Amino acid sequence: MAYREGNELVAQDKVEAGLTKYQEALAADPTNVQYKSAYLRARDAATNRLLPQADRELADGKVELAVADYRRVLAIDPLNDRARAGLRQVDADRRHGVLMGEAQAALDRKDYDTAKTKLTAILTERPTHEPARQLLAEVNDRIAANSPEAALAAAFRTPINLEFRDAPIKQIFEVIARHSGLNFLFDKDVKTDQRASVFLKNSTVEAAVYYLLMTNQLERQVMDGNTILIYPNIAAKQKEYQEMTVKTFYLANAEAKSIGNTLKTILKSRDVVVDEKLNLVILRDTPEAVKLASQLVALQDVPEAEVMLDVEVLEVQRNRLLDLGIDWPTSLAFAPLTTTAGGAITIDQLHHLDSKTIGVTGIAGSITASKTDGDSDTLAAPRIRVRNKEKAKVVIGDKLPTITTTISSGVGGFASESVNYVDVGLKLDVEPTIYLNNEVGIRISLEVSNLVDTVTTKGGTTAYRIGTRSASTMLQLKDGENQVLAGLIKNEDRSSSTKLPGVGDLPVLGRLFGSQQDTRNKTEVVLSITPHLIRNLQRPPASSSEFSAGTEGSFRRRPDTNVRTPVQIPAQGARAVPAGAPAPSAGAAQPPAQPRAAQPPAAAQPLPVIGETGMVPATSVGATGTLPPAPASTSPSELPSAPAIEITPLPQPEATPVPPAANRVPASQAAFPNQK
Repeated sequence: MAYREGNELVAQDKVEAGLTKYQEALAADPTNVQYKSAYLRARDAATNRLLPQADRELADGKVELAVADYRRVLAIDPLNDRARAGLRQVDADRRHGVLMGEAQAALDRKDYDTAKTKLTAILTERPTHEPARQLLAEVNDRIAANSPEAALAAAFRTPINLEFRDAPIKQIFEVIARHSGLNFLFDKDVKTDQRASVFLKNSTVEAAVYYLLMTNQLERQVMDGNTILIYPNIAAKQKEYQEMTVKTFYLANAEAKSIGNTLKTILKSRDVVVDEKLNLVILRDTPEAVKLASQLVALQDVPEAEVMLDVEVLEVQRNRLLDLGIDWPTSLAFAPLTTTAGGAITIDQLHHLDSKTIGVTGIAGSITASKTDGDSDTLAAPRIRVRNKEKAKVVIGDKLPTITTTISSGVGGFASESVNYVDVGLKLDVEPTIYLNNEVGIRISLEVSNLVDTVTTKGGTTAYRIGTRSASTMLQLKDGENQVLAGLIKNEDRSSSTKLPGVGDLPVLGRLFGSQQDTRNKTEVVLSITPHLIRNLQRPPASSSEFSAGTEGSFRRRPDTNVRTPVQIPAQGARAVPAGAPAPSAGAAQPPAQPRAAQPPAAAQPLPVIGETGMVPATSVGATGTLPPAPASTSPSELPSAPAIEITPLPQPEATPVPPAANRVPASQAAFPNQK
């Protein structure tokens, strides 16, 4: 009764009550297998239904329903680990919600370290927590925006003009420092009196610093938001000053060994650790090399292409057997009968042989009239999902054992037998190659074999004679295109007859004096294959597939070369001339140049710079041979402060009168007066 009531309760979805009844039945009859199997089957069916339902409710945010289902599973099966883990997950979600709120509050008050610590704790317990991952990415972006490199970005984008010829490199950096507000420190081995020439128009501070360092075998190290250390670009100094970054790449699709080889080949990195068990790669290199490594890993760590192959193998067999006729006896045997006592016949008894003492055997005959027709279709329709350039194998059939006997030589040798198995039936091997144009190249190998005969050797070993039909080819099909391979046909026509000589060869009556057996077997194998692309490789954007990698000696990239607003440069040598004043004549002493009018402020702050030994425009030299004093800046907001400039006056060249055209000497005679 308890068992029947349990069945009724389980059918009404009252699993707990039904299991209780099953337990009552088991308590009354513990050895009953039927009761125990019903209990286990009901318990497993209930847990397998409730656990996925609870997981979906938890993923959808229905925490109370998920907790109820997990507790229901524990009531059914108190030792269910998955239900216990689900309840622990609910508690962890509540705790993670509190940590998320604290991390968001810390981010709002710009306490990035606290926010990162809270989020890291969440991701340590649950790496798949997507809100925490997104918030951590935002925190990292904020931290990167406040890094020294980011603080330098604003100063680096400041426009600047530089014109220096053979000027000390220290003086050039002083001018850049006054204009941009950056601080430059020099290593003791930097030759600050080294001279350099720089001619930059409408450039930026970043470009100026980059080109100065590159052309003078120097390198920089960012110390803080506005301080840069300059040191010689030699191996010893790079080891001393160049910072190293450790980056861990958790790979989802690519193999860690392949990624490690890529980083060692392209980046020439020596500090690369490959963990094949966890499928991760750890790299220690310069920040520029780590950025390049991130781009390389993003290109290579992509899911491989997959294809679904719909294969249908059809084997059609037709068998015809006709056996008709009379089997007459083919021989007669005469033998003396044995004695009544069962003993052997003596020679004396042979003299008295007659028709009563001689027996005859082999006179039996039979009439046969049978016809057998057989048609059979064997269909195998496997669906195989294969990754790109991976092999898949399908075997449908039997394994025939073959026994090999080995006899050891020597005194007291013994024989040992080993059993091997041979596949007989349908064997299909496929290897797809997926192309980017959504076509699939498939290498197919099909083999159909069957057992023909069994042979027994003299030693008693059984051998098999196996018939085989095979085909191998390479196809290239489009997505969804069907291809049929047919023609693997096997025809067998056999005819055997047994008849009496002479009369058995008569056209019609011969059937009465013999039997004939006709056998016709025809087998055809048809293969149909259709590829369906599950996922193909996606071409990366041009910016990701081709990017700058610096030089052979350094991975530092060139400065940004985007079009900028041209820097407004005040006209060099311009003089303020009062209205109505006559233009000065050639050779006359010109008055000192008036101070230039203040230029209106522009979007890009102008900075015309002339070095101590820099270029001096010819238009700024007056006829008197003296240079006007440097005009004072009208406003610090318009022109930044510049270093004091000392300019040595240039003497005015003397003007030589030009003779008339009639008295002008040819240039060849003027250069070589003694030649005619």
